[in-house]
Amino acid sequence: MSAAVPPMPARQATLLVGFMWVAYLLNYCDRQAVFAMFPSLKADLGMSDKQLGLTGAMFLWVYAFGCPIAGHIADRFSKRRLVVFSLALWSVVTVATGLANSALILLSLRAAMGISESLFMPTAIALTANAHPPALRSRAISVLTTAQIAGTVAGSWFGGWMADRGHWRTAFFILGAVGLLYAVPYFWFLHSVPEETQTKSNTTEAPLAALVLLRVNSFRILCVIFPVFVFGLWLLYGWLPTFLHDKFSLTQSEAAYNATIFVQVTTAIGLLGGGTLADSLYRHTKASRLWLMCASLVLCAPCLHVLGNSDTLLSTRFAAAGFGLFSGLLMGNIFPAAFDVVPTQTRASAVGILNFCAAIMSGFATLFGGVWKQSLGIGRLLSLTALAYTAAALVLIFGIKKLFPKDFEQNNALTAPLP
Repeated sequence: MSAAVPPMPARQATLLVGFMWVAYLLNYCDRQAVFAMFPSLKADLGMSDKQLGLTGAMFLWVYAFGCPIAGHIADRFSKRRLVVFSLALWSVVTVATGLANSALILLSLRAAMGISESLFMPTAIALTANAHPPALRSRAISVLTTAQIAGTVAGSWFGGWMADRGHWRTAFFILGAVGLLYAVPYFWFLHSVPEETQTKSNTTEAPLAALVLLRVNSFRILCVIFPVFVFGLWLLYGWLPTFLHDKFSLTQSEAAYNATIFVQVTTAIGLLGGGTLADSLYRHTKASRLWLMCASLVLCAPCLHVLGNSDTLLSTRFAAAGFGLFSGLLMGNIFPAAFDVVPTQTRASAVGILNFCAAIMSGFATLFGGVWKQSLGIGRLLSLTALAYTAAALVLIFGIKKLFPKDFEQNNALTAPLP
């Protein structure tokens, strides 16, 4: 086991979320900018629709395999050093992406981006969770996750804006340089943050974390639900800008703006509201986070269908806003829900395994978008995804009713709550 961490002062815990937020913002700026540049990459590098789909798939598949490894490392060694190293590494890869002169090199760098960024999220989520008690955990992680929203908007808009001006390479140079500069104050602050002391016992038990987690029935349900959810999310992240560009004859920057701002602004509202509501309802039912995730899936389904089949840009914007609002209920609660049923010392590994399952499926979302863009169509693919969301909600209801109560009781009997 790891030695207990002294209670973190409220001010320091708030600053921790703030510093993590900026790093997470840069994380998503660097990974998302490329999706707003597809027409330019087609023209400059001669990439096909399938190769453009692989820019997401290559990143996500490598990211998927990196996440459980990163979680394992974070549960054994210093989380503070790992997040700073990840930031510096993915920033260097971002700069290198601006130098790509062929589809093969670009796809290889996207794979390298997957390795570098996979080190960050399991570690950052675990650090944030450890700094907050259960009654505040959903709110803290929801606030942190809004950086994903801001990064998606900022990265997509900036990438599209620079691409429209013929400077897509410069966009990567700028984004990477900002990350390298931020690594300095980021490291300085985290050096003062306490974390658990790794003991010989903890080091011995860490390799068994995945086996421990996969014995928890409720956690296995989450490993099924989360990939279904992020399939729809990454289908929008990867192909909605191009879908709107082609369907409504928008410029790259206009398409990127419309594909992100309406989804992401309301997602931030859903995240913050869902986190606050989950923590409030937690006093009445320990399954509050799971019930909100179920509501998220049910309400997102019709929004996905309308997004892909609307005839006007206005109704598409409304559907995007609805999807964003309801998706935030799940995004802010997936990891706190897992922490309710898994041991404290396996939290980084839990995030890593959930991200592994999600990222594998996400890669297929961006790939299928490219492969089936001309035949099945993005609109029909969104409708099929809506049906999958409904089925996932039914599976989650079964898990809440039949599996969660026993798993929650067992975890709380075996794991002492953090202060």
